Parts: sequence; structure tokens; C-alpha cells
Amino acid sequence: MSVGIDIGSKTIKIVELEKEGNAFRLRGSGIVGYQGVSPEHAKDAKELLALGNVIRKLHQDARISTKEVIIALPETQVFTRTIKFPLLTDQEIVSAVKWEAEQYIPIPINEAIVQHSIIERRENTTPPEVAVLLIAAPRNIIELYVKTVQLAGLNAVAVETELTALSRSLAPEGQTILLVDFGARSTDIAVVKSGQLSFTRTIPTAGEAFTRAVAQTLGVELSQAEEYKRAYGLSGSQLEGKIRGALDPVFRMVVDEMKKAIHFYQTEEKGEAPESVILAGGTAGMPEAISLLTKYIGMEVVIANPFAKVAVDPEVARALMPYAPLYSIAVGLAMREA
Repeated sequence: MSVGIDIGSKTIKIVELEKEGNAFRLRGSGIVGYQGVSPEHAKDAKELLALGNVIRKLHQDARISTKEVIIALPETQVFTRTIKFPLLTDQEIVSAVKWEAEQYIPIPINEAIVQHSIIERRENTTPPEVAVLLIAAPRNIIELYVKTVQLAGLNAVAVETELTALSRSLAPEGQTILLVDFGARSTDIAVVKSGQLSFTRTIPTAGEAFTRAVAQTLGVELSQAEEYKRAYGLSGSQLEGKIRGALDPVFRMVVDEMKKAIHFYQTEEKGEAPESVILAGGTAGMPEAISLLTKYIGMEVVIANPFAKVAVDPEVARALMPYAPLYSIAVGLAMREA
């Protein structure tokens, strides 16, 4: 059994998977809305304990069988860079990363946990090179997340980034895709090539920005604006297109960032253009978001289905369908080979 917990800023998701040969089967899942603060914003132990209690109850309600869990750090707390080396051996890259990491990470190296993965060896470029993905996170942030699940009576056996988990659950083999995760407070963008995270970018324009835009345009409370956003989204025919009118400028800002990410990946990383866009996160379900994004970005756009690689009981699958994109990170965490 393997369990992933995604501690979002508005919701917490949990997924338990069982490995069957090379495939996975869903053993349990749950989601809960949460009004408190995420671990890195907790002011004191009391706030962390409150979050721990919510996770404990979710773990019990979802009837998860093990207390060993895998958790994700939000991309806003992580530093990710692609760096290039000459054609070194794997062992030489380990040493080189230790020396090079300091200049790429905006915090003291002794206060960070640094990991790397080899994206690809490019023997045909001039000069030949190895592209390496460098990921670093502040040690104190990792400790806060680990402590939070400990307060829930659980044991964190691994910690990774949200986009690493998303790549595992959503990216098809043998394709280059653009992965976009619409969270509440940030939108995470990644280029994934054959399941390997190759480039990432995080912007602060996300679900809450959409809600604020509706509230300001219509002069309504945030809670009402949230309901309008969910019900009407980017539909031009609803409410005389007023909701779409409020959302469209913000939506275009996100689209521009997606285009910049693709351009940077093609020019700086010499990568091939993504074949399609996969949308995850809560805001991905906004009415007409898919059709409008397809028009703006000029390529196929699909809603994330993290259970595509998982065997799910048909009845459970029907119940999960409306919330499927929200589970993308938790499923990816649970798919990690411990």
C-alpha cells in the first residue's frame, strides 16, 4: 500500500493505492475543505495542530490502512532550475551539483535540501551536454510539513514537489506535454517529456485571483463571486457574459505565461513543442475553460484524469469524476515507488 497526502491551501486530499504487478488499484480516497492555514503560514503550534487534526480525521474517514504517507511541498516553496553540464558520468554529476547548486539557489545551501535528476544526455549537440533538473527546498519548510503529518499520528516516509507528483500521475509516456495546475493561490506550469519533468514555472495568478476579479466587477462578496465562477465560468451566454468578462483578462494572463513557458523551453532548452495541454486543479473545472484555452493556445487541451493509470471500482469512479482533477497530486504521490 502507498498513501499520498496533498495539503492544499483550500483542500486536503488523500489517496491509497495498491500495486498489482505494474498497475495500481485504488484502495481509498478522501477530500476535505479547509479554512485554516497551510504549514508554512502557521503562526504557532496550535495552528499546526489544528491542521494535523483535520488530516487525522480525513485519514480515518477515508479508511486508509497505513500510517506511512508521502507528502508534497507547494511549488511556491521550491526552487527548480535546469542546469547543463558537459557529458559527465552520473557520479561526476552528483559532485558537480554539490558545487554548482549554491549559485542557483537563493538561500544558503546548508539551509536547503537539494535533489537532482538527469533529464537527458545530449550527445549530438555542440558541445555535448547533460541537462539536469535541480530541485531545492528550505529544510525548515520540509520539517514543518513532516511535523504536521506527525501531529496527525502519521509518518512521512518521503517528500517531493507537487509537479513531480503530477508528472507521474498525468503525463503520458512518449509525449511532450504542458501540464498546468490551477491551485487557489498559484498556477504551476511544467513541460513534461516522456514522464520526465523538464521545465517548471510558478505564477501567483490562480483561483483566488479569478474570484477577486468577479467580486470587483460585479460588486459582490467573495463567497458569492466564488459561486458565480464555479457555476458560469467563462461561458459567454450566462449572465449576459458578465462573469466571462470579469474572468477573461485574468485568464489571458495565465495563457500568456503558458506561452512564455513553451517559448522558453523551445529556445533556451532546445526542447520540442508540447503536443497538448493537461489541466489539473480546482479551477480547471470552470465552465468553458477548456474550449477557450484551446482557442487561445492553439493546441489540444484536456482535463486531468489522475485515475487513468489506476484501476477504480465503477461505482467509486462515478462518485469521483466531478473531483478527479483535484486528486492529481495525491495520486501521483501514492504512485511513487517508495
